[in-house]
Amino acid sequence: MSSTQGLLRDTFVRAGVTGRLHAVDIDTGADVDFGADQPVVTASVHKLCLLVTLHQRAAAGALDLTEQVECPADLRTPGPTGLSAMLDPVRMSLRDIAFLMMAVSDNTAADLLLARVGLDAVNATTAALGLDRTHATHTFGELLATMKEDAGPGGAQALTDPHVIARLRALDPARGNHSTPRDMTRLLAAVWRDEACAPPHGPALRRLLGLQVWPHRMASGFPFDDVHVAGKTGSLPTLRNEVGVVEYPDGGRYAVAVFTRAASTAAILPAADAVIGTASRIAVDALRAQTGRAARGVTG
Repeated sequence: MSSTQGLLRDTFVRAGVTGRLHAVDIDTGADVDFGADQPVVTASVHKLCLLVTLHQRAAAGALDLTEQVECPADLRTPGPTGLSAMLDPVRMSLRDIAFLMMAVSDNTAADLLLARVGLDAVNATTAALGLDRTHATHTFGELLATMKEDAGPGGAQALTDPHVIARLRALDPARGNHSTPRDMTRLLAAVWRDEACAPPHGPALRRLLGLQVWPHRMASGFPFDDVHVAGKTGSLPTLRNEVGVVEYPDGGRYAVAVFTRAASTAAILPAADAVIGTASRIAVDALRAQTGRAARGVTG
């Protein structure tokens, strides 16, 4: 086991989680593999696949991103942010809905876009990009419905019971939306190289990933004004994920995918969030050391 593998193992253990990670230098292909080919539940990370599909459809002329969409008050997918949390009818463009989906992981926004492009199109997109281990079986509303059904009469309160957690189909990559860390870094690299979508759509994808508001996971490992982190989180009971790209001022750019599962069923576990940043930093420092770039000190 390499020193990097040992550091990652110890870091995940100290945080009380099981972790899977893949990190790749987008320009050299050098990588760090810590369970990179293990199947993982994507949760809201799958919204990145949907975003790429939306822009590919726009690039093909199949839809107009300024198209206005109605969102009635009584047709909302549950969630704590964005349209999911609003009370009144809303009308907005596809591209602004996409912004809410990526910036605050809005579940209603995601399902509005899925209604426009279709789940089959999302799976066709990932297949065409060679992401053979990535597949979506549920909309976000359907995924949450399986959790409600599996939780039983105890409802959301039951989701702290380990026995209930163990029977949630949403947490089983064999029965829900899934991928691997390696597939996700491949997708991110394709986005950053304009291979998933040519300009102007490629830069638009990167802009939206850079507008995510959450600083407590991957970005927490890179607390520097001149290091930019753009990513997408995913969360379900005991699961905390993030995939993203870390860009340094010397031109280094690294796609990182981290998927974790906590032993504790507590909803608030700061250490389990922060370990995504710590593990990402360990992996990126290792990649930078391989190319002679300083692991530290680039921020002055």
